[in-house]
Amino acid sequence: MAGGRALRGSTALLALSLLGACVRLIPEGGTAGGPRPTPPPAPTPTPTQPIGTTALLAGVKPGPSIASLRLTPSGAGPALTSFVESCPKLLARNDASGLTSKEDWRSACTAANTWSASNAPAFFETYFETAKVADGSAYATGYYEPEISGSRDKVSGFDVPVYKMPPDLVRGWHDDIPEAERTGRQPLGRYETSGKFVPYYERTEIEQGALAGKGLEIAWAHDPIEFFFLQIQGSGRLIAPDGRVMRIGYAGQNGREYAGLGSLMRERGLIGNGPGQYSGSMQGIMAYLRENPEGGRAMMRQNKSWVFFRELTGDGPVGALGVPVRRKASVAADPAYVPLGAPIWLDLDRPQANGLWIAQDTGGAIKGANRFDTFWGAGDEARQIAGGMSGRGQALIFLPRGVLKRIGAK
Repeated sequence: MAGGRALRGSTALLALSLLGACVRLIPEGGTAGGPRPTPPPAPTPTPTQPIGTTALLAGVKPGPSIASLRLTPSGAGPALTSFVESCPKLLARNDASGLTSKEDWRSACTAANTWSASNAPAFFETYFETAKVADGSAYATGYYEPEISGSRDKVSGFDVPVYKMPPDLVRGWHDDIPEAERTGRQPLGRYETSGKFVPYYERTEIEQGALAGKGLEIAWAHDPIEFFFLQIQGSGRLIAPDGRVMRIGYAGQNGREYAGLGSLMRERGLIGNGPGQYSGSMQGIMAYLRENPEGGRAMMRQNKSWVFFRELTGDGPVGALGVPVRRKASVAADPAYVPLGAPIWLDLDRPQANGLWIAQDTGGAIKGANRFDTFWGAGDEARQIAGGMSGRGQALIFLPRGVLKRIGAK
């Protein structure tokens, strides 16, 4: 919500791709057996790998006028609402992309509250100019807030634990790391009773009860496969049998290695169009796990990463910017290339994702210039759109007027 996305404290924090280089994929649902979805073409590597450490090093050029983009109230209105919600953060945080300063945003943020959604296109035309980072070639995927069966209490049929952050998950230095190499951030792990610092429990150990009986359970899920995908997404909704909803969001991670199921299946020749092969889509991956329970469980356990959750209250899943993410208005981006809070214009070969978005989230797989992850809300339609989203085209960043001249963009 992400890479949650959900969203890192937010869904997108652990929005690492099932396919390794793409988006957080969420199961389409369904059961074992039945017709398998028609396999789509296998994903190709994203063309938007990092080509510099920041947007400035990647290269920034002026883009076309905003008037030429023909913004509409229905498209720009939701973006204006999300921009207004982002302004307190824009005026308080440093821009990791190096493109803007806090003061650059003050005029637009001061005026934003006075503009109506119906006049949103004029607002963006008045206060912004477009910029192209690198060659502008964009790749966009999708994420959403999953809904799965769950319960606050452990009752019959709900026995998959949803853990909060364990107090023994800390940072430290492993004994085999020489003093001279102990620089940067310490790795995550735990201290044994002997005082030795070791890696934290991995997925297999946790599933086998390493954390059981320690009072860490905040809820229980019904389906381990659905919960596995919710962990990748980073946040979601647990729907109890009586209809009550508990929203949970990312609290932390065990520091262990992540492995994408799509990549593992491809390595084993399980993805393709031939007999016994599966689609590389989330539907195909889910079908394999359902139809091969033993092999599927073993494969999921190769992903040693485990996500811990906290209960979310209030409005919407919260993105990395610290504000709620909104359906078809919020997008995850790499903050080294996009100021979080900035408007983004997408023109892709997937028309559903075209239009104006606000960069309010990040994701573990969302790295590099013009790499985006579009947020689609919750529910069946959101799951369908997000799970199949893979668009390529062009991207523009909206920057406050005057920024391009100041940074010398030509």
